[in-house]
Amino acid sequence: MSIWNYLLPPPNASAQGKAVDELMLYIHLLMLVLFVGWLAYFLYTVFRFRKAKNPKADHVGARSHFSTYAEIGIAAVEVLLLLGFAVPLWAKAVDQFPVRTGNPQTDPIEIQIMGQQFAWNAHFAGPDDKWGKQDMKEASANNPFGLVGSDPDAKDDVTCLREPFRVPVNRDIICRISSMDVIHSFKLPRMRVTQDAIPGMTIPIHFRPVEKGSYIIICAQLCGNLHSTMKGEFMVVDQAEYDTWFAEKAKAGGAGASFE
Repeated sequence: MSIWNYLLPPPNASAQGKAVDELMLYIHLLMLVLFVGWLAYFLYTVFRFRKAKNPKADHVGARSHFSTYAEIGIAAVEVLLLLGFAVPLWAKAVDQFPVRTGNPQTDPIEIQIMGQQFAWNAHFAGPDDKWGKQDMKEASANNPFGLVGSDPDAKDDVTCLREPFRVPVNRDIICRISSMDVIHSFKLPRMRVTQDAIPGMTIPIHFRPVEKGSYIIICAQLCGNLHSTMKGEFMVVDQAEYDTWFAEKAKAGGAGASFE
């Protein structure tokens, strides 16, 4: 395996990932310039002010303002990266969520994601587009979302407990991240998505997969002695395959079958 496989990020598979990669590239280029520049300056000063050429100390010190100008330039580049790239990217990720228009074929797909030692679970509203009633008093290892089985709206909800789940390609996805025990971190490296899963909180994220395939979900927060085994499978498929899978999961009993 090439060393570049360890140094470069995995191939991007989401619409917003390009902007994330560009920001990371610019930051690393700045760090490279700083590393090379300050190392060169250090070597220059070691040679220029060596004892053989300067047996007597000069108490006046540096007379050039080069270092001051260099620091101002570096600060200017950092401000540009912050205000020109990082802040707009953050604002888009946090504030500019995709909106529903009433078209079931183009509207964003919403998924509840629940971290659980040591697995990832998913919950979709059913074909009726209504979320089943949830009560945390009902929550258990087999019902991490606390779905109330007697609620009619929960009967066709789709839950995937410790199993792969699917989404269609080129559709906006909204994941609402939470945890039923300790702090986890939902990470999809190929989608450039990372979000802490915190007990008692539901934190939304959004992205748009643009490549079909099977992608691994990992936990990016140390969460216990089996942390390294906490993985899930996120499958991006075409719309027809997603529709078939979703209909079969809902018809099989939906959420009710998973915890009764």
